[in-house]
Amino acid sequence: MRVLKVIVIALLVCVVLALALYGTVPRFRMWSNGIFHDVQKADDASRYSTRRQVEDTARSMIASYEADALTYEQYRDSQSDEQRSWAEQAAMRANRTASTYNNYILKNSYVWEDNIPDDIQYELEPLETK
Repeated sequence: MRVLKVIVIALLVCVVLALALYGTVPRFRMWSNGIFHDVQKADDASRYSTRRQVEDTARSMIASYEADALTYEQYRDSQSDEQRSWAEQAAMRANRTASTYNNYILKNSYVWEDNIPDDIQYELEPLETK
């Protein structure tokens, strides 16, 4: 019975020390977070649902960008001030989508491991406005 008490106390001391290290020592936290990050990255890279979600999001952003780019092309040289305003708004949306898309692809490029699907572009170019 005495040996069991010693083992339980030793375990409790280890847990308290581990929590104290995690809370107070940045290197220990960095090390443990690195391990959890590596595990999460491996899980995401091999999980089909993650890949599918990233691809669907990318495709929807491409569709939004292309729709706004076409709207810009259609109305940019219009005689109407209102239609030129539509073109400017579409260009702003397209450029914002391009920026968001480029960052999204950069953050999620590990999902494809240099094997990006053919219908997904690696980068969207911002529209050049007048």
